[in-house]
Order: sequence, then C-alpha cells, then structure tokens
Amino acid sequence: MSAPDQAVPAYAPGELAALAARHGLTVSGARPSLPAYIRQLWGRRHFIAAFATAKLTAQYSQAKLGQVWQIMTPLLNATVYYFIFGVLLNTKNGVEDFVPFLVTGVFIWTFTSSSITAGTRAISGNIGLVRALHFPRASLPVALALQQLQQLLFSLGALTLILLAFGQYPRPSWLLAIPALALQAVFNTGVSMAVARLTAKTPDIAQLTPFVLRTWMYSSGVMWSLDHLLKGERVPHAVMVALEYNPAALYINLMRYALIDSYSAAQLPPHVWAAAAGWALLCGVAGFVYFWKAEETYGRG
Repeated sequence: MSAPDQAVPAYAPGELAALAARHGLTVSGARPSLPAYIRQLWGRRHFIAAFATAKLTAQYSQAKLGQVWQIMTPLLNATVYYFIFGVLLNTKNGVEDFVPFLVTGVFIWTFTSSSITAGTRAISGNIGLVRALHFPRASLPVALALQQLQQLLFSLGALTLILLAFGQYPRPSWLLAIPALALQAVFNTGVSMAVARLTAKTPDIAQLTPFVLRTWMYSSGVMWSLDHLLKGERVPHAVMVALEYNPAALYINLMRYALIDSYSAAQLPPHVWAAAAGWALLCGVAGFVYFWKAEETYGRG
C-alpha cells in the first residue's frame, strides 16, 4: 500500500500572504508600483522602437505608392482645405504666406490627430499580443505615438520643399521647431495613453473620436488665423483665451512662428512657451499615470 497523502497545512490569509512574500511570489498580473513600471517600460525601449518602425513600414505596404502616401495624405488634405477655405471661403484674405501657413498647420495638426486616433486602437488592435505576452502595456500607445512622430519627421522633408518654393528659407528661428515638436510629442503621447485606456474599457469611444477631432481641428486655426478671425469680433474674452491657449493651436502657432518669416511674435499669445510646456507636462504625466492605474485590466474579459 502507498503511504497516505500528507495533509496540507492550513494557513490564515495573512500567513499565506506572508509566506508568498517570503518566497518572492506575487499575484499574477498585478499592477507594479509606478517606479517599477517606469523601469519596466525603459527596459522595453528597444521593443517600442522596433514595433513603431515595423508599424510605420507596414502601414502602406499594400498600396502601390507605398510610403509615398505618408507625404501625399497631408498634402492632399492641404490642397482640399486650400480650395474650400482659402479660395471659396476666402480665409486667405489678410493672411500673409497663406500656403506655408496652411500646409504647416495641416502637417502639425495631423501629427496630433493621428497620434490620438492610433491610441484608440492601442489595446483593442493588439489584443492578441496583450493576452499572449507579459510586458508593460504602455509600450503599445507609446510605440504608436512614436510611429506618428517618425511619420511626421519623414513628412517634414516635403514641408521644407514647400516652404522653400514659397520663399521661406532656413533661418535661426527654424531651430525652435525642435523644442516645439518635442513638447507636442509628449502631449500627444499622454493623450494617446488616456484614450487607449478609455477605449479599452468602452470601445464606442473610438467611434466618437473622429467627430471630437474634427471639432477640435476647426477651433485650432488649422485653415485660418484665429488672431485675424477674432479681431474686431464680439467674442467673449474667455472664449478667445480658450481658443488661443488650446494645446493644438499653441503647437501649430509655435511651428508657424519658427518656420514662416511673416508670422511674428505679436501673433502668439503671451507666455506661449510656458503654456505649451504646461500642457505637455500635464497631459504627459496625467495620461501615463491614468493608463498605469488600469494596467492589470487590459486584455481581461
């Protein structure tokens, strides 16, 4: 006869937790502390960069023109906006260098809108990866935001050619585009992470996002000058401040100031750099923490 099975000792819940901690055991899928999570995310930096590059390469792999669409899409949008708003609605009246003004606005706005749209698919679009592998889930929205930054940098070559064609030649102020884009990238990433958490829990939000972005675009001065449009109009002061300091308008106008000769500092709101940095810090930190707090829920259910 075989020896009888040994009885398994019973532990109180507190004793069981202490025993697990003594042997280095943790709850499966538990959310790590914020410092540990940041270290894990930094440890996946090579994966994030490779994932972003792979997504960018595959984005237009089925199209015959391939990566050319990275430049053609914002250019076609700018062309349509030029004829509708610049010609038919005559928003170019009183705006110097309207084509550089418009194209810069479209390219920079596309960076923000594409980053947020990509964030809506960060979890749901990679659910198989989320369920199969253990890694910090913030890697996905960060990688997709990085993909949009890579696409923008690729497209800036076309923007430079357009600026040169319309008499906007390189000058020291062009260097201001670097910190402006860096702040915008941090802002975009934070918002993308917040949207990624929201859509992971409520997928219907992804259907509303295009309408929100379209409204935001119209209120950000992409196709017209907010300063010129609001001047002399009976618009409440609070509305004017809200439009001028809305983050998309700030980043667009900073890039216009950096790249276009006729766009002067007088057309920028006061303390514009502080406001742009504040939005980047607020949304970057808040979006990251908000996403981290739901780390253990992604891919469940």
